[in-house]
Amino acid sequence: MVKQNVIDPKGFIRTVNRLSHEILERNKGAETIGIVGIRTRGDYLAHRIAQKISQMENVQIPIGSLDITLYRDDLRGKLNQPQLKTTDILYDITNKNIILVDDVLFTGRTVRSALNALMDIGRPASVQLAVMVDRGHRQIPIKADFVGKNIPTSFSQQIQVMMTEIDGEDAVYLYETEGGE
Repeated sequence: MVKQNVIDPKGFIRTVNRLSHEILERNKGAETIGIVGIRTRGDYLAHRIAQKISQMENVQIPIGSLDITLYRDDLRGKLNQPQLKTTDILYDITNKNIILVDDVLFTGRTVRSALNALMDIGRPASVQLAVMVDRGHRQIPIKADFVGKNIPTSFSQQIQVMMTEIDGEDAVYLYETEGGE
Protein backbone atom coordinates (compact mmCIF):
# COMPACT_ATOMS: atom_id res chain seq x y z
CA MET A 1 0.00 0.00 0.00
CA VAL A 2 1.22 3.49 -0.85
CA LYS A 3 0.35 6.08 1.81
CA GLN A 4 -0.02 9.82 1.17
CA ASN A 5 -0.63 12.41 3.91
CA VAL A 6 -3.40 14.75 2.72
CA ILE A 7 -4.05 16.60 6.02
CA ASP A 8 -1.26 17.05 8.57
CA PRO A 9 -1.77 17.83 12.29
CA LYS A 10 -1.80 21.64 11.80
CA GLY A 11 -4.17 21.30 8.85
CA PHE A 12 -6.39 19.05 10.97
CA ILE A 13 -6.76 21.77 13.62
CA ARG A 14 -7.44 24.43 10.96
CA THR A 15 -10.08 22.18 9.39
CA VAL A 16 -11.89 21.62 12.70
CA ASN A 17 -11.78 25.39 13.35
CA ARG A 18 -13.20 26.17 9.90
CA LEU A 19 -15.98 23.58 10.23
CA SER A 20 -16.89 25.08 13.62
CA HIS A 21 -17.04 28.61 12.17
CA GLU A 22 -19.16 27.44 9.21
CA ILE A 23 -21.62 25.69 11.53
CA LEU A 24 -22.00 28.84 13.63
CA GLU A 25 -22.41 31.01 10.54
CA ARG A 26 -25.09 28.81 8.98
CA ASN A 27 -27.04 28.53 12.26
CA LYS A 28 -26.61 32.20 13.27
CA GLY A 29 -24.97 31.20 16.53
CA ALA A 30 -25.08 28.20 18.83
CA GLU A 31 -28.44 28.65 20.59
CA THR A 32 -30.41 26.17 18.50
CA ILE A 33 -27.81 23.51 17.77
CA GLY A 34 -27.03 20.10 19.20
CA ILE A 35 -24.14 17.99 17.98
CA VAL A 36 -24.24 14.22 17.47
CA GLY A 37 -21.19 12.19 16.44
CA ILE A 38 -21.41 8.85 14.67
CA ARG A 39 -19.25 6.32 16.53
CA THR A 40 -16.30 6.05 16.51
CA ARG A 41 -14.20 8.76 14.84
CA GLY A 42 -17.23 10.93 14.08
CA ASP A 43 -17.86 10.97 17.82
CA TYR A 44 -14.37 12.27 18.61
CA LEU A 45 -14.62 14.82 15.80
CA ALA A 46 -18.01 15.96 17.13
CA HIS A 47 -16.54 16.54 20.58
CA ARG A 48 -13.76 18.66 19.10
CA ILE A 49 -16.23 20.76 17.10
CA ALA A 50 -18.49 21.18 20.15
CA GLN A 51 -15.51 22.24 22.28
CA LYS A 52 -14.41 24.81 19.67
CA ILE A 53 -17.93 26.23 19.33
CA SER A 54 -18.27 26.36 23.13
CA GLN A 55 -15.02 28.35 23.34
CA MET A 56 -16.08 30.77 20.59
CA GLU A 57 -19.62 31.35 21.85
CA ASN A 58 -19.03 30.90 25.59
CA VAL A 59 -21.94 28.44 25.88
CA GLN A 60 -22.24 24.74 26.60
CA ILE A 61 -23.14 22.82 23.45
CA PRO A 62 -25.35 19.72 23.86
CA ILE A 63 -23.44 16.76 22.45
CA GLY A 64 -24.20 13.09 21.98
CA SER A 65 -22.87 9.90 20.44
CA LEU A 66 -24.80 7.68 18.05
CA ASP A 67 -24.25 3.96 17.47
CA ILE A 68 -25.78 2.93 14.14
CA THR A 69 -24.83 -0.76 14.24
CA LEU A 70 -28.40 -2.08 14.34
CA TYR A 71 -29.49 0.33 11.58
CA ARG A 72 -26.92 -0.79 9.03
CA ASP A 73 -28.20 -2.41 5.84
CA ASP A 74 -25.20 -4.70 5.46
CA LEU A 75 -25.71 -6.87 8.57
CA ARG A 76 -27.84 -9.50 6.86
CA GLY A 77 -25.84 -12.50 5.82
CA LYS A 78 -22.90 -11.77 8.09
CA LEU A 79 -22.02 -14.60 10.42
CA ASN A 80 -20.36 -12.52 13.12
CA GLN A 81 -22.44 -10.79 15.75
CA PRO A 82 -22.25 -7.01 15.40
CA GLN A 83 -20.29 -5.28 18.13
CA LEU A 84 -22.73 -2.92 19.79
CA LYS A 85 -21.60 0.34 21.31
CA THR A 86 -23.84 2.77 23.11
CA THR A 87 -25.94 5.62 21.85
CA ASP A 88 -25.47 8.39 24.35
CA ILE A 89 -27.69 11.41 23.64
CA LEU A 90 -28.70 12.88 26.99
CA TYR A 91 -30.67 15.85 25.68
CA ASP A 92 -33.92 16.28 23.80
CA ILE A 93 -33.14 16.59 20.09
CA THR A 94 -36.71 17.67 19.29
CA ASN A 95 -36.78 21.05 17.51
CA LYS A 96 -32.98 21.36 17.63
CA ASN A 97 -30.78 21.88 14.59
CA ILE A 98 -28.74 18.70 14.87
CA ILE A 99 -25.24 18.71 13.45
CA LEU A 100 -24.52 15.07 12.57
CA VAL A 101 -20.75 14.48 12.42
CA ASP A 102 -18.76 11.71 10.75
CA ASP A 103 -15.17 11.33 9.65
CA VAL A 104 -15.59 10.19 6.01
CA LEU A 105 -18.56 10.46 3.66
CA PHE A 106 -18.41 7.70 1.04
CA THR A 107 -21.51 5.82 -0.19
CA GLY A 108 -23.96 7.62 2.10
CA ARG A 109 -25.19 4.41 3.74
CA THR A 110 -23.73 5.22 7.16
CA VAL A 111 -25.45 8.61 7.15
CA ARG A 112 -28.75 7.04 6.07
CA SER A 113 -28.49 4.63 8.99
CA ALA A 114 -27.69 7.52 11.34
CA LEU A 115 -30.72 9.48 10.12
CA ASN A 116 -32.97 6.48 10.83
CA ALA A 117 -31.48 6.13 14.31
CA LEU A 118 -31.93 9.86 15.02
CA MET A 119 -35.58 9.79 13.96
CA ASP A 120 -36.20 6.98 16.44
CA ILE A 121 -34.89 9.28 19.20
CA GLY A 122 -36.80 12.46 18.37
CA ARG A 123 -37.83 14.96 15.74
CA PRO A 124 -35.15 17.60 15.15
CA ALA A 125 -35.94 20.89 13.41
CA SER A 126 -33.17 20.02 10.92
CA VAL A 127 -30.24 17.68 10.48
CA GLN A 128 -27.07 19.10 8.98
CA LEU A 129 -24.14 16.86 8.05
CA ALA A 130 -20.51 17.74 8.85
CA VAL A 131 -17.67 15.49 7.66
CA MET A 132 -13.89 15.75 7.74
CA VAL A 133 -13.56 14.18 4.26
CA ASP A 134 -15.96 13.69 1.35
CA ARG A 135 -14.46 11.08 -0.98
CA GLY A 136 -17.34 10.76 -3.46
CA HIS A 137 -18.95 7.56 -4.81
CA ARG A 138 -22.43 8.11 -3.36
CA GLN A 139 -24.93 5.26 -3.62
CA ILE A 140 -27.64 7.20 -1.78
CA PRO A 141 -28.46 10.87 -2.52
CA ILE A 142 -26.81 12.42 0.53
CA LYS A 143 -24.72 15.59 0.52
CA ALA A 144 -22.72 17.06 3.38
CA ASP A 145 -23.51 20.61 4.52
CA PHE A 146 -20.01 21.11 5.95
CA VAL A 147 -16.93 19.44 4.41
CA GLY A 148 -13.41 19.64 5.75
CA LYS A 149 -11.82 18.47 2.51
CA ASN A 150 -13.10 16.97 -0.73
CA ILE A 151 -10.78 14.17 -1.82
CA PRO A 152 -12.01 12.50 -5.02
CA THR A 153 -10.94 8.86 -4.90
CA SER A 154 -11.02 5.74 -7.01
CA PHE A 155 -12.39 2.48 -5.65
CA SER A 156 -8.84 1.18 -5.23
CA GLN A 157 -8.10 3.98 -2.76
CA GLN A 158 -9.00 4.34 0.89
CA ILE A 159 -9.18 7.35 3.20
CA GLN A 160 -8.17 6.99 6.84
CA VAL A 161 -8.87 9.78 9.32
CA MET A 162 -6.48 9.42 12.24
CA MET A 163 -7.31 10.98 15.60
CA THR A 164 -5.05 11.37 18.61
CA GLU A 165 -7.63 9.82 20.95
CA ILE A 166 -7.49 6.51 19.06
CA ASP A 167 -4.51 6.56 16.73
CA GLY A 168 -1.98 8.78 18.50
CA GLU A 169 -1.99 11.45 15.78
CA ASP A 170 -4.26 13.87 13.94
CA ALA A 171 -3.99 13.35 10.20
CA VAL A 172 -5.78 12.18 7.08
CA TYR A 173 -4.12 9.62 4.83
CA LEU A 174 -4.93 8.43 1.33
CA TYR A 175 -3.96 4.80 0.75
CA GLU A 176 -3.59 3.34 -2.70
CA THR A 177 -2.94 -0.29 -3.48
CA GLU A 178 0.15 -0.69 -5.60
CA GLY A 179 -0.78 -1.25 -9.19
CA GLY A 180 -4.24 0.25 -8.51
CA GLU A 181 -6.18 2.52 -10.85
